[in-house]
Amino acid sequence: MSKSNEDKRSLRCAAVRTTRSSRSAESQDSGLGQYGKQRKKHSDSALAQDLCQMSVSGQEGATSSEEKQLGQHQNSPAVAKSTGGLASVVRLMKLGRCKNVVVVTGAGISTASGIPDFRTPGTGLYANLEAYNVPYPEAIFNVDYFSNDPQPFFSLAKVLYPGSHRPNYIHYFIRMLHHKGLLLRMYTQNIDGLEKLCGIPDDKLVEAHGSFATASCHLCYTPYPAEEAKRAIMNGDTPSCTFCTATVKPDVVFFGEDLPQKYFLHTKDFPKADLLIIMGTSLQIEPFASLVNTVRSKVPRLLLNRHAVGPFQRLPLRRGDHVELGDLENTVRRFAEMLGWSDDIVELMKSQEQEQHIPTLVRSTTAGSGEDESDSETDSKCSVSSCPSN
Repeated sequence: MSKSNEDKRSLRCAAVRTTRSSRSAESQDSGLGQYGKQRKKHSDSALAQDLCQMSVSGQEGATSSEEKQLGQHQNSPAVAKSTGGLASVVRLMKLGRCKNVVVVTGAGISTASGIPDFRTPGTGLYANLEAYNVPYPEAIFNVDYFSNDPQPFFSLAKVLYPGSHRPNYIHYFIRMLHHKGLLLRMYTQNIDGLEKLCGIPDDKLVEAHGSFATASCHLCYTPYPAEEAKRAIMNGDTPSCTFCTATVKPDVVFFGEDLPQKYFLHTKDFPKADLLIIMGTSLQIEPFASLVNTVRSKVPRLLLNRHAVGPFQRLPLRRGDHVELGDLENTVRRFAEMLGWSDDIVELMKSQEQEQHIPTLVRSTTAGSGEDESDSETDSKCSVSSCPSN
């Protein structure tokens, strides 16, 4: 066994760990069986910031269409309303006051690429898992359940493996932030690999929940060739560890597993940020969700989403918080137009696709009406059953 593998195992088995956990999974009742119990969540000290410091922001009311969207939350606590926050943030950016932008994203940024999000009723991944015969939706990403029965995840992995989908306008907007020298770091929950595919450099990207780019044993963490693992999974076989014979899986972070070391860049990045942009996430998965509370209290935070989520559901908003609700792709296109970046992004999309010898799909600015979607993440454009696999 190599020394690097021994060191890796030691790190993964350390007493102090930060693991991925799901609030929704934790709220499941005891009828879920032995795999329904989530491992104890280990809080990260850097995430402990008092939310009571939020102050009145003097925000105005929502437009009638946004009030209609927010009506679904009428039985929940006070919900922040969309207030023309783009204009305020654009003004700051044009004045040169936002030079270290941190972007936090979830599954909603990839639905325009044809990848379903997780929680949209009817179309999200969790709404289409009946065929996988799991006791509750999150079980398919639970490391204990996987250890007992890896086949449900491997069946789903055939759909999720990168290669069938292309980055969309939202990904290229973030790439343009980097091109303009403004992107400090992008933190993504996504495992689809579209951020790298659109050209966001690895040193600017934190894939907090891992990716399919590498694979390893889920018990001893011995590395395994990623392409061999993919080939086995696509052929319906089970890849096995060459060291302990346990099941190998892609290095996607399951509930109960340690987050990657790169995730801890947040302890330096978020205190340094002068603008936080949050896109397409329900802010339900910890500890990722709490990252948005770790920027300095005076730093502006911009939520671009289908619905208000996390701290943006509470009124009054913290001073400097801005919310823009609606179809995410349309909102980002409008953001780019206000910044004067639209033509640059279109050219960037064309050049990137040409470099990769793939036909360019540049959608019109009218794409996506966003009238019937009901999840906090951007709505899914396809279900699990309809998404193509490799």
